[in-house]
Amino acid sequence: MASPDVLLKNEIQELRSKHDALILAHYYEDGAIQDLADHVGDSLALAQWGQRADNPVVLMAGVVFMAESVKLLSPGKRVLVPDLKAGCSLVDHSPYRKYLEWRLKYPDAICLTYVNSSAEVKAITDVCVTSSNAEKIVNAIPKDRRILFGPDRNLGRYLSKKLGREMILWEGSCEVHVLFSSRRLQELKLRYPEALVIAHPECDPAILAESDVIGSTSRLLDEVTNNRQRKQFIVATEHGILHQMQRARPDAELIQAPAEGSCACNECPYMKLNTLEKVRDALKGLSPEVTVRSDVQALARVSLERMMAITEGRPVEWPTTFKDPGLK
Repeated sequence: MASPDVLLKNEIQELRSKHDALILAHYYEDGAIQDLADHVGDSLALAQWGQRADNPVVLMAGVVFMAESVKLLSPGKRVLVPDLKAGCSLVDHSPYRKYLEWRLKYPDAICLTYVNSSAEVKAITDVCVTSSNAEKIVNAIPKDRRILFGPDRNLGRYLSKKLGREMILWEGSCEVHVLFSSRRLQELKLRYPEALVIAHPECDPAILAESDVIGSTSRLLDEVTNNRQRKQFIVATEHGILHQMQRARPDAELIQAPAEGSCACNECPYMKLNTLEKVRDALKGLSPEVTVRSDVQALARVSLERMMAITEGRPVEWPTTFKDPGLK
């Protein structure tokens, strides 16, 4: 007799076929969910797959803002999430009204907003960025234009320093990436002197200063996959990525960078709200469904489409000034 896990996975497969559903999973999801997904990737790749797919139903095993991005780029699709409570600390740290007040202080600036933001905040943004394409987008902005960057101050600070572009930063942060301890990382480097330290730019500057490679989740995965000269990697990002890294490099030793205190690893509590049971239930009832108000959708889609255009090398036009769109 098949085990409960096998029966559950079979049920998910049947429901996926029944509804012609595409299942997308972020690298930070549990390994069991990643293994079931049609595509696993970072936020940029997931948005691209969601937009290009012909499936009428898309289930996003990630956090809600990722599902909103798919809905914004493909308004005709039915977009599901396993759990509507799967939020993001960066979204929580950038409420629409306060972000709008900040935006209005600098009407002549170009506003770059990390995709880790609500649809409402995207609606008052000139262009969205991900950690994968942020450098390309910053370099596409005219040198004479001021830049606002939010809501992740660490990513903004890293880009500003690397690219030599002054930025006005929103003071938000990812609650997972700021927990890494530079003191404990230094101790770990002494224990593993041959290990390559790789880190996500959402980490604090003290962690980035100790790192050999800094990049998006997909960039870090590429480093582990392709750097065959190294057998040990200290990884400063969410624990879920180690699943794909270990699959790509079963011969490598992967050590997650330590947090302060006794916890051995950093996990996103929002990503981990998603379970196989919730994936099954979402496909069974076609709910919870992510929706975006039409007035918000029209404006927010512009910032995502501008991001996609620059990522694909297409020219864009920049607005000259910003005005309050009057969203309710």
